[in-house]
Amino acid sequence: MSAVFSNSTLSELLRDDSFSKTLQNVITSQPQLNVMEQYWAAWYTYMSNDILATGLMFFLLHEFTYFARCLPWFVIDQIPYFRRWKIQPTKIPSAKEQWHCFKSVVLSHFLVEAIPIWTFHPMCEKLGISVQVPFPTLKRMTLEIGLFFALEDMWHYWAHRLFHYGVFYKYIHKQHHRYAAPFGLSAEYAHPAETLSLGFGTVGMPILYVLYTGKLHLFTLSLWVVLRLFQAVDSHSGYDFPWSLNKFLPFWAGAEHHDLHHHYFIGNYASSFRWWDFCLDTEAGPEAKAAREERMKKNAEQNAKKAN
Repeated sequence: MSAVFSNSTLSELLRDDSFSKTLQNVITSQPQLNVMEQYWAAWYTYMSNDILATGLMFFLLHEFTYFARCLPWFVIDQIPYFRRWKIQPTKIPSAKEQWHCFKSVVLSHFLVEAIPIWTFHPMCEKLGISVQVPFPTLKRMTLEIGLFFALEDMWHYWAHRLFHYGVFYKYIHKQHHRYAAPFGLSAEYAHPAETLSLGFGTVGMPILYVLYTGKLHLFTLSLWVVLRLFQAVDSHSGYDFPWSLNKFLPFWAGAEHHDLHHHYFIGNYASSFRWWDFCLDTEAGPEAKAAREERMKKNAEQNAKKAN
């Protein structure tokens, strides 16, 4: 029996022998719900097993979103017209590199990420993450997702920076730096330890949030995961277009920011925003290096004047 309705017996009354019939029952009996809420309720009602419903939904959502977002970048890489916006235009991933990366990512999805996904719903129940309809307000979901972006970016900056030290880089993070010029599929090409630790920023921050507030909806979490996957794939795309988001939001990192990290193997550790690297002086690239040297020169001149 599903907990998607506050009246637990309602799901049993609406459930039918096919999803389409169950959906029609939900639409007929729950006209106050919007379209997304009706499909959501029909899914949980039809499955009649919330653990299975959440696990299957999250796994398919992750696979579809990731590879669907990677596909346009794969196509763009085959079209010379777009090279004018390629950040490293001489480094186009070969079919062999793309295939190797694809196999590794799929293996990671099934062997590393699938188990936490399939065991996620029992944790949701214990934490108080709701699956009930209706959904929270758009304002609440927007604020929560915005907070998750900021918290994940903070976690990613420090964890990523740690992975560039000594044994952490040599035995773990070096795998992700196999490609000095990243491409969409390489976003989740990483050592299992890195996948789990950096992935904590995506799932762990909402968990900490619900532990503090006692309130979070699984649909909000689903939207957050989709947007985070979009951000991760796009930042590894290797392209910086005139219409890229960082052209409208100067604090947004994007591909231009992360591509420099792969090119120089250091700096630009944050995932979504630029402020951590800016404030802590860890920006990558020749321009950032020149600016640091200029600041050092001015500081040295000022200190020399004070000494005299």
